[in-house]
Amino acid sequence: MKLFGETYQFADAWVLWFLLIIPILVFWYMHYGKETLTFKTSLIPSGVTKHSRGAEYIKPIKFALRLIALSLMIIALARPQMSAESPSYIEQYKEGIDIVIALDASGSMLAKDFEPDRFEASKSVAQEFISSRPNDRIGLVIFEGEAYTQCPLTGDKDIIIELLGDAEMQVVTPGTAIGMGLATAVNRLRDSEAVSKVIILLTDGVNTHGKIHPLAAAEMAKEFGIRVYTIGVGTNGKAKTPVSINPFNGEYVYDYVDVEIDEETLKNIAASTGGKYFRATDNEKLKEIYQEIDQMEKAKIETIEYEIDLPEKSMIVIMLSLGLLGIELLINLFFRSLS
Repeated sequence: MKLFGETYQFADAWVLWFLLIIPILVFWYMHYGKETLTFKTSLIPSGVTKHSRGAEYIKPIKFALRLIALSLMIIALARPQMSAESPSYIEQYKEGIDIVIALDASGSMLAKDFEPDRFEASKSVAQEFISSRPNDRIGLVIFEGEAYTQCPLTGDKDIIIELLGDAEMQVVTPGTAIGMGLATAVNRLRDSEAVSKVIILLTDGVNTHGKIHPLAAAEMAKEFGIRVYTIGVGTNGKAKTPVSINPFNGEYVYDYVDVEIDEETLKNIAASTGGKYFRATDNEKLKEIYQEIDQMEKAKIETIEYEIDLPEKSMIVIMLSLGLLGIELLINLFFRSLS
């Protein structure tokens, strides 16, 4: 609807159906309500008798004012707004993304194909990622042969960065329980009401431990609307990996071992939950992956954050309606003063 060059719409257009009352009231008035106002003309001063001559027209004028005022009130209740043809935009600061990083801490994460090793490189890059997400809550799950929560979801970036830096290997049973790591991360997010829920699962191996298969955990994530990004860490070919411990000095003994990552399973986890699989072969590639995930998730949240703000015009209509009722009141007072 165009008015004075502007386009309007109604947020609650169904209320306009009440305007059908107006013709019904007009019909009633035309048949039953035509009695004119009466005045005690003998009490009217001679100087104002000219007003009494118009008294017979006052009642229909008052009735018209009431009808217009009622119509405006109904229109106001329908919430007239500026149309989206000329919208203004406001940023809606909603709850951000909830993210859980599930980090592999198995012995092979000490491999030297990353600097200083896979585990420390993964922690360092993840800390940079966390610092770049000021509006999100982030949690941390560590998994070896078992999985545990290193840090629940928190908006305190200093805490999560510190706890990530303190994360250690060989805390629980040795092994690689990818399914348990993913399931534990899902459990941290299942009750989240964030606009987007994300798990970043990083591993360098194959699922060898745990009661939950990785694909079963992926189905759990899908059920709760959680998107999973999977990252396979390890160079192509062989990597210098710890194979034993020197009994004399307690240091690791390294040898070149084939890098075996269950990429097929990681791809299926990502695909089934709407995420994406990445392969990181060195520090720089891992950093690029986190940057890509950061941009992907920012793009998703931006489509939710920006909404059209349609200016409400109800107050103007209400003021017009009250103004008409005020005019009727003044008319009543004026003629009462003459009686």
